[in-house]
Amino acid sequence: MNILLLGKDGQVGWELQRSLATLGNVTACGRREADMEDFAGLRRLVNQTRADVIVNAAAYTAVDKAESDADTARRVNTDAVGVLAEEAGKRSAWLIHYSTDYVFDGRKNGAYSEDDACNPLSVYGSTKLAGEALIQAAHNRFMIFRTSWVYGSRGSNFAKTMLRLAQERDQLRVVSDQHGVPVSAEMIADVTALALHQAVRGQGGDSVSGIYHLASEGETNWHGYARYVLELAQAKGMRLKVQPDAIEPISTADYPVPAFRPQNSLLNTAKLQEAFGLQLPDWKFHVQRLIDELYPESHG
Repeated sequence: MNILLLGKDGQVGWELQRSLATLGNVTACGRREADMEDFAGLRRLVNQTRADVIVNAAAYTAVDKAESDADTARRVNTDAVGVLAEEAGKRSAWLIHYSTDYVFDGRKNGAYSEDDACNPLSVYGSTKLAGEALIQAAHNRFMIFRTSWVYGSRGSNFAKTMLRLAQERDQLRVVSDQHGVPVSAEMIADVTALALHQAVRGQGGDSVSGIYHLASEGETNWHGYARYVLELAQAKGMRLKVQPDAIEPISTADYPVPAFRPQNSLLNTAKLQEAFGLQLPDWKFHVQRLIDELYPESHG
């Protein structure tokens, strides 16, 4: 099985290089090898690699910048995705794609299911939703995984930023009225490989095509997430200028940014767990793994 992986240098893409390696011959491409704005180049790449599976972990993820750079966000998150869907359809290849909680407005009480109405309130969310629609219109052999609050040991993310700032600053203020769960890039990659294996080699086949919500169990907010990360790091011996219980909770209104953030990013994963026989871990499990990886030994 020939697998074309796009976005290899991102948090999820980096982990996918590991998880997909057991399934077939992986051609992993980053920005140097695959320009997501070069649509003719993307078409050539799909054909040159004779892709049986296209895994698209590439995206325009600068949420705030997208508000003033909508054209680029649309080319990468929508138009390029449409090209990949067309090429996958021509080859009857599987297309694996990642989307976001930002397709929702965040106003629902409780976790969002896959059939809840979408209402993105940012350029990023709108372009990601449009990409989803192009996949569904062009091809019937796909899996779209919507996820949220992604983090990993590679690249920049909220957890690593909090760790750095807690060592540099005397005060930390973190939003406490946006709810969701952190989702590990490692878990996303592992679930992807398992789902793809069942689709291609197991009993799933085309029947597992569709949109799935992929997130950890449990619930927190950004303030609670930051506090937990610092508690784990402190237990490892990290010297912090800001103690975990000294992080100041603030409201979204106190931290204005260009792009709207959903107040509720909780995703119901029942469909995913039932389709693939999964039991997903609590969000704290992989956060602990992250801290263990970043700080394997105690800091004196």
